[in-house]
Amino acid sequence: MKIKGKPHRTIWPGADGVSVEIIDQTRLPHEFVVARLGTLGEAAHAIKAMLVRGAPLIGATASYGLWLALRVDPSDKGLADAGAALMATRPTAINLRWAVERMTAWLSPLRPAERAEAALRRAAEICDEDVSINSAIGAAGLPLIRAIAVGKGRGAVVNILTHCNAGWLATVDVGTATAPIYAAHDAGIPIHVWVDETRPRNQGASLTAWELLNHGVPHSVIADNAGGHLMQHGEVDMVIVGTDRTTATGDVCNKIGTYLKALAAKDNGVPFYVAAPSPSIDWRVRDGLKEIPIENRSAREVTHLSGRLPDGSVATVALTPEGSGAVNPAFDVTPARLVTGLITERGIVKASESALRELFPDK
Repeated sequence: MKIKGKPHRTIWPGADGVSVEIIDQTRLPHEFVVARLGTLGEAAHAIKAMLVRGAPLIGATASYGLWLALRVDPSDKGLADAGAALMATRPTAINLRWAVERMTAWLSPLRPAERAEAALRRAAEICDEDVSINSAIGAAGLPLIRAIAVGKGRGAVVNILTHCNAGWLATVDVGTATAPIYAAHDAGIPIHVWVDETRPRNQGASLTAWELLNHGVPHSVIADNAGGHLMQHGEVDMVIVGTDRTTATGDVCNKIGTYLKALAAKDNGVPFYVAAPSPSIDWRVRDGLKEIPIENRSAREVTHLSGRLPDGSVATVALTPEGSGAVNPAFDVTPARLVTGLITERGIVKASESALRELFPDK
């Protein structure tokens, strides 16, 4: 995607040949800063502290993190320790485990002297695969938006609600939930995106709005609690969200608040779609409510907020009374029964075990 007209990915090998560069997403939308990762520890910190975030990008960063580790210690122990360190950073997004296990399976049979070079090559392949998958999700979801546009009549705007950031900033490029949105916009279909602010980290207000703005997609940021009201008044034609982990039975774990949007959509007859790349499907889990670990993040994300002051400086301020406690579950689980369909790189499928296994017999 483009930033001020210049194409960018979210992660790429450094020009020095010994590092990886990323967009530091904790500085957006007020500052565009490129951060350099030169060690395993720096890669792990980038994931844990959310300089990078979004399940696909976390997986890609972990892949490059293994390369950085193997440049220092390519032994079997070095590979195992690096994988364990990366796996410990974020418990919910399945792409992290998927990437580490996949890289480990590729690298383990090689001689230690061959591993670093192979890891760099494989990490680049995982990134390219992510871009290909997301482009295919965009192509699969485009007919849904086009059909709504046709049904509303010539010149009518298709209103799409999304939650959190499942855009290109959450992936290597293109995005998951935003992939059909960008495809529709680029195809000339009039669209407008309702962007949930997505408290407490405000990834919608700070990230989704920023990338839509840069790509020229019409949008409005709304308070998280406004979505149901808009659906009741016919101002939402469809919902598209991303996923951090989808179970083999079609339950969807995504940013906290997704479940409430699914309930509102169901009550108002609004189609609720989940953009689900296959690496985000956890075939080992059947019951999302019971089996997916939900990350509880710092209470400070709830009690404090950062923003830009009139003089251009960025400051963090307290929102709550000193001494008030806060709880911060980062994700919730939307049961499959509330999902209209999963938009995958192989097409749109019902959120059910039988449908998923039919579409992905090789998985």
